[in-house]
Amino acid sequence: MDAPGVAPKRISIFPLAGAILYPSLRLPLHIFEPRYRAMVSDALARDRRIGMIQPRPYQAGAPTGAPRADPLFDIGCLGHIDEVEALEDGRYNIVLVGVARFRLLRELTVSTPFRQIEAELLPAREDEALASVERALFEREARAFADAQGYRVNWEEVTRLDDASLINGVSQIAPFDAASKQALLEADGVSERCRLLVQLMQFYGRRDSDDGRATLQ
Repeated sequence: MDAPGVAPKRISIFPLAGAILYPSLRLPLHIFEPRYRAMVSDALARDRRIGMIQPRPYQAGAPTGAPRADPLFDIGCLGHIDEVEALEDGRYNIVLVGVARFRLLRELTVSTPFRQIEAELLPAREDEALASVERALFEREARAFADAQGYRVNWEEVTRLDDASLINGVSQIAPFDAASKQALLEADGVSERCRLLVQLMQFYGRRDSDDGRATLQ
């Protein structure tokens, strides 16, 4: 296991809007684009690691014409390919397990069809425990949000999860927009992420009933 913060790392990245990975959690992916099939093949031949990071939204007024690489958010998560299914036509089904969050330092000039960056791994704070009042508030808001969205949840299993697995798991699968999910990933620690998650559930629970949409800017 790499020690966060010791030295910058070269990371092959998969910039995918709305796809968030957290340390110790799992993310299934279907890889079909040729450049990302090449990325997975390269990772399997080396250390089985790729970085999940979100592209920033397109900005009005940005130059047009020449092909461009979408700008990236600063924080992503390094993942290890834990499971892989190589299909006959070159596609892959993989499962990533989160290793550590990272901060993008610079994008590298490379000859590979997939993008690569230099990044520093961030210290883990995933063993942080919530105060009992924080946990109780979260579970109350989660029940209200799930009921409002029509989700069926096994609350008995939820109560048995440790704080990090619960908060990070909900953050990863929550039906929020890309900006909201990025804000959750950037939250520094489980307690801060829990507070933001409660705010987001309250916010989305009060979304405009006319169009059923909400976004966090």
